Amino acid sequence: MNLEPSPASYLIVGYGWRAPFFLRPAREFPQAFRVTGVVARRDEARADAAATWGVPIFATLADAVAAERPDFVIVSVSWDASPDLVRQCVAAGIPVLCETPPAPNHDELVRLWDDVGASGLVQVAEQYPRYPGHLARKAVIDSGAIGTVNEVEVSSTHMYHAMGVIRQMLGVGFQGAEIRAIATEHDLATPMTHAGWSADATPAPAKTVRALIRFEGGKVATYDFTDNQWWNPLRQDRIAVRGSLGEIVDLRVTQLTGPRTFVTSHLERRHTGIELNLEGNELDHISWGSEVVYTNAWRGSRFADDEVAVSSLLAATGAWVKSDAPPPYPLAEGSQDWALALGVEEAAESGETVLVGRQPWGAA
Repeated sequence: MNLEPSPASYLIVGYGWRAPFFLRPAREFPQAFRVTGVVARRDEARADAAATWGVPIFATLADAVAAERPDFVIVSVSWDASPDLVRQCVAAGIPVLCETPPAPNHDELVRLWDDVGASGLVQVAEQYPRYPGHLARKAVIDSGAIGTVNEVEVSSTHMYHAMGVIRQMLGVGFQGAEIRAIATEHDLATPMTHAGWSADATPAPAKTVRALIRFEGGKVATYDFTDNQWWNPLRQDRIAVRGSLGEIVDLRVTQLTGPRTFVTSHLERRHTGIELNLEGNELDHISWGSEVVYTNAWRGSRFADDEVAVSSLLAATGAWVKSDAPPPYPLAEGSQDWALALGVEEAAESGETVLVGRQPWGAA
């Protein structure tokens, strides 16, 4: 008798630039994941998916589900197309992992919540809170080393992703917020985009949005993002988490240990494959002093942090579907991230203070 757990099976609807992030884990870890197929609208996309990944290809969601019903469906399409596909999956009783954001605007977000929120079948593919560095910082926060966290600054990723990290670090749940923001534009060279290195490093106008977010419980977040910051090596990630007994700034932890004593320590990434280390080039773990606060469960793949986070999200979704784990990132969480991000966008465009009240998914 085979008592080994079966791999989580999922169907991917959409074949844009994010689709490979869901396909690679199944190729690297077939014991954990299996792709039942890819649904793509365009003939050329279907041909490329079949040739590159060797998975079943379908023209419609109905055809794919009829061929094999997956454990869950990943909806990775345009913002406008996503809500109706999510509704179709819920109507068929199939769990959904929906790419960010769940809907194109606030009105559509509320409509989607009204239609499928009570089903409990919809999760959001928000991977940023699962980044190794963020999980390591959260472990330090949870240890109580820096006291009660009251402020966070994030200059890394944009909008809803950043809101997910902010809410993770502050623990503000579904609190409403008061938002003030400005948008500025300055010249910046862009030597790299998601398409790769550019041959042109001529500075060109790039917009930066800075926002101050005060949650109803009094905690505060600062958001700072410049166009293409994900890819541009001239704009590095920065995060600071401030508590009543210390702070975390990037990988540096400062804490009060006595009435006249404070110490500084560091989150250390053990990255293999450097110089004479032949274990393979990847993250092994993150330690803080003598304690390992994060261990990479996906060693052997040489995955980047984003791919590690996506793999962890897929595993958590598979466990949730099998009733072995709590929901990984419910629609309410992803909706709250987007509502706050839309508030930042409105404040930056209008120059006015924007109030984001309690939303339908967080009213209880």
